[in-house]
Amino acid sequence: MSAGSFNRFARGAAIAALLLVIGAEAASGCENPGQLRFSVIPMEDTQKQLAAYQPLFRRLETALGKPVIAVTPSSYGSVVEGLLAGSIDLAVLGPASYVSAKRSDPDITVFATYAKKSGAFREEGPFYRSLLIVKKGGRLQTVESLRGASLAFVDPVSTSGTILPSHVFPKVTGMPVNKYFGRITYAGDHIQAALAVLNGQVDAAFVSGTYLSELVRGGQAKPEEFLVLWRSEPIPMDPIVYRGNLCGPLKDKIRKVFLETDSEKDKTLLDNLRTTRFVPMNDADYRIIRELPML
Repeated sequence: MSAGSFNRFARGAAIAALLLVIGAEAASGCENPGQLRFSVIPMEDTQKQLAAYQPLFRRLETALGKPVIAVTPSSYGSVVEGLLAGSIDLAVLGPASYVSAKRSDPDITVFATYAKKSGAFREEGPFYRSLLIVKKGGRLQTVESLRGASLAFVDPVSTSGTILPSHVFPKVTGMPVNKYFGRITYAGDHIQAALAVLNGQVDAAFVSGTYLSELVRGGQAKPEEFLVLWRSEPIPMDPIVYRGNLCGPLKDKIRKVFLETDSEKDKTLLDNLRTTRFVPMNDADYRIIRELPML
């Protein structure tokens, strides 16, 4: 076979292979979008959150051969709605918002989470805790003294900032949260809930130990300014998920980018996220959240 004939044969074989892949994807009904749309539930300043992922976006763009677009969320619910509507392809959810999304679309798939670094109010590892905090040195320094006090939740679908304490904390007091406390408000994110306690806007708040640690790390508060009156049992860290109807090879590449993150090569990314590594997760890891009665 001449060189020209061989080149024509090779090109023809490559085109045929590509058509087979395209045909298989079309037959399966999977999607391979021209760009990957990423979002994250708002735990703190959302622009700051999304900026932390920029090194990851570059790795994904190289691996996938397509741009990664950051979608700024307006609420926890907006990220779930985006996944369900197909306007978000890849997202970081809270455990409870993941369970809610999975119930609406069983094909939404969790594949990883973070092993977070230790902080002022959290241990190292792929879990965290819900904390009930007050301002240290104030008139309210015990759980018993908080009866009738004002409380900040985070978001109606926040795992550690609303849902889990609403179910578990009544075992401590013998009363529903909305009966034990007086005025209850929603702060919107964990940082704002903690600041509301410091600024005297509320007497107490349920927050994530991870984000309370971030408040301290960022210099917005000192650890000795807070008193923790209650800690939950460990909660699995935030699930990283993709839409179930993305094509298999695309999902495989995304998962590989996360789980093959290198502690030295990807130091900037891991430092941005205060994470030691990404770890694999599956749906069974969030059973403790799914079993909460209100979910």
